[in-house]
Amino acid sequence: MGEYFFGDYHPMHPSRLDATARLASDLGIFDLPQVNVEEPEVAGDSVLCLAHDQKYIDEVKAVSANPQLTIEDCGLGTEDTPGYAGIHEASARLAGGSYQAAEMILNGSAVHAVNFGGGMHHAARNRASGFCIYNDCAVAIQQLLDQGVKRVAYIDVDAHHGDGTQSIFWDNPNVMTISMHETGMKLFPGTGFCNESGPEGIASGTSINVAMPENASDSDWIRAFDAVIPAILRAFQPEVIVSQHGCDSHFSDDMSHLGISIECQREIAGYVSVLADELCESRWIATGGGGYSIYDAVPRAWTHLMAIAAGSPLGVQLHTPTSWQEYMLEKYGTRAPTVMGDFTDLWWSSWEIGFNPADETDRTVMATRKEIFPHWGLDPWYD
Repeated sequence: MGEYFFGDYHPMHPSRLDATARLASDLGIFDLPQVNVEEPEVAGDSVLCLAHDQKYIDEVKAVSANPQLTIEDCGLGTEDTPGYAGIHEASARLAGGSYQAAEMILNGSAVHAVNFGGGMHHAARNRASGFCIYNDCAVAIQQLLDQGVKRVAYIDVDAHHGDGTQSIFWDNPNVMTISMHETGMKLFPGTGFCNESGPEGIASGTSINVAMPENASDSDWIRAFDAVIPAILRAFQPEVIVSQHGCDSHFSDDMSHLGISIECQREIAGYVSVLADELCESRWIATGGGGYSIYDAVPRAWTHLMAIAAGSPLGVQLHTPTSWQEYMLEKYGTRAPTVMGDFTDLWWSSWEIGFNPADETDRTVMATRKEIFPHWGLDPWYD
């Protein structure tokens, strides 16, 4: 997956994947008896067409063959998402990883699957955006549906709104897209407000957005997640959960204004796992996503994600392996974190204690609850 490379000075650098894989390996996660590591394959056109138009795929191939080409109508070769030789194959490999994860869930060879190189949630059916070419999560979701899964829930906790995935399934009542992110008033892509709740008709209420205030803290993040997502999922009754765990909400990440810790990101991953156990007979596909604190937050957040999916969660006070620290210093010239957490004590209050209209997070949560809960027979004040 290291070929997904927009250039040395682009924020989405493949070294974040290398750092993550090395940390997980050095901590022994890949050696656990219940863990099977698969090499992702390059997805063919028939797989990519699960989420994208053939015309768009052909345009990606054209830029892949001629990196100087710019096709602004579909967002290719732009400053945001520049072209390079081999961009089609590299992007299709990320999509192939999530497709393989869906196949494992379908054939029963796994109940949990993680593609930490995936999570390309800004890619729409016919347009690249936000460093994303092919929407691997959408590919996986559509494959699940095509093979008989009746309802899929998509949960996105990236700092940025999962606009591409939302748009692809906008009018599909069998897919619920949930995105909790920094408000589009402050952050790209400028969308993801609570009134984006799906079209009129049978898919109304299947698009859920929690647009969090900038500088939201750990307690804000967990309180909002707990106040909206479990109740909605229980009403929707998904058969599989697909989640996107962009970790650019971390306080060390320059691509958002949020103040979220590794402890909080780990807690949310664990919460998603518990919901999958409760509602989906554990069937859960998790991906990475955004994350630009590439040697600090990214490897720790996604290693925690993999450990949780493997059923062997890691403590936040666990020291990172000396071998990993030495590798990071030798290969990247950086002093890596020495522990798996941020020395943060998680504390949050349940929505059950009441709504505080003076609190910005509570106003955000209530706006989403008022918009969405009635679609599912839920009371925004009491459920």
